[in-house]
Amino acid sequence: MSKSQEYIDQNISKFEEELFDLLRIPSVSTDSSKKPAIKEAANFLLNQFESFDLERVELFETPGNPIVYAEHCPHDDKPTVLVYGHYDVQPSDPDELWDSPAFEPVVKDGNVYARGASDDKGQSYTHVKAIESFRKTGQEIPVNVKFILEGEEEIGSPNLVPFITDHKDMLECDMVLISDTSMFGKDMPSITYGLRGLAYMEVEVVGPNRDLHSGVYGGAVENPLNVLCEMIAKLKDEDGRIQIPGFYDKVIDLTDEEREASAALPFDEEAYKKSLDIDAVHGEKGYTTHERASARPTLDVNGIWGGYTGEGAKTVLPSKANAKISMRLVPDQHPKEIAELFTEYFNSIAPDTVKVKVTDHHGGHPSVTDLSFYGLKAAAQAFEDVFEKEVLFSREGGSIPIVADFKKVLGVESILMGFGITSDAIHSPNEKFSLQDFHRGIKTSARFLEILAEA
Repeated sequence: MSKSQEYIDQNISKFEEELFDLLRIPSVSTDSSKKPAIKEAANFLLNQFESFDLERVELFETPGNPIVYAEHCPHDDKPTVLVYGHYDVQPSDPDELWDSPAFEPVVKDGNVYARGASDDKGQSYTHVKAIESFRKTGQEIPVNVKFILEGEEEIGSPNLVPFITDHKDMLECDMVLISDTSMFGKDMPSITYGLRGLAYMEVEVVGPNRDLHSGVYGGAVENPLNVLCEMIAKLKDEDGRIQIPGFYDKVIDLTDEEREASAALPFDEEAYKKSLDIDAVHGEKGYTTHERASARPTLDVNGIWGGYTGEGAKTVLPSKANAKISMRLVPDQHPKEIAELFTEYFNSIAPDTVKVKVTDHHGGHPSVTDLSFYGLKAAAQAFEDVFEKEVLFSREGGSIPIVADFKKVLGVESILMGFGITSDAIHSPNEKFSLQDFHRGIKTSARFLEILAEA
């Protein structure tokens, strides 16, 4: 066992107490009254890096919350890893559903319960402590490392891409390391190598200039709510295939290697249905449930409203109807192009009895890391060395837009080395993080840097 691994084992209790101190800081980025807490969390991390005697440690102010930056790059012949994480957290409400105060860490059944425990303070802090394990044992960090820890991830990172663009030379690296995802399950070390993108739309269908009495006008004037439902029904066929012309034109099919990796995952469809209390799954023909949920494009209505929805009855023919619709995208679909295709098709299927308005709210690019990438292979070996189990490779259905932004601006791949699990209840009451996986995460991060240096 290396000196760094021994140091981690010997100091894990201290690391846990430090994490608890960080979790006590209510650094909620959506709440302007928490600005002092945001600053406190940033300074906490800044002080950590300064105690390691790194080459450069700096707090960058932005129009929003500060970015913590650190680097130590002593090697001319070794790779450079940029570690990304975030120290801001979601609000704790509804607080009454927490079993213990959200910002007072409680250890129970081997987990620490607190807001931000898994998303993302606990996970990103593993890499901070991995660096300490080298610096405090008189060892040189095996490769060049840089850190960028932001305080606005939970509000969409509005200042991060401008910062990366403005500091492109400073952030030059060979790969980005991110721990803000989940393993496939408990004691199932996993690397997420693909994320879906997003195109998020809102539609409005307008008929008469006011709500009408359905008995007086029904049958003579078009009902916008009826029309909206009919239009939505035309977006997909009964087999789950999206009907927007050109929607699939740039979709890259899954490779045999990717399908084999997906098939190797311990996905239990019966347990999946039971957990959701459904009798059957549904989706695009020709793909497994897991493939459809992680690696194929989708279209879903996220909300629909119009007319009277209050208590009792009101015989109204509504003036307008609205819906929010999201499309999850895969390589090489472009969110702006898909939004334009959606808008064109939605307008084309509208009858002349209504007016239609389509709003493109926001989007994000999909990303996939090549399974042959040497950084990914080093991460897999590190997981296997520490967990003593073969690593699983999976794609996730969700989106982390910054991954595509790093690829676009810095031209590098990201390695998603998640240590949480899906039951960690991130964004929900009673968020938790396994202290065993916190421990193993630090060791995996340190081992990754060692293997990368050898590679």
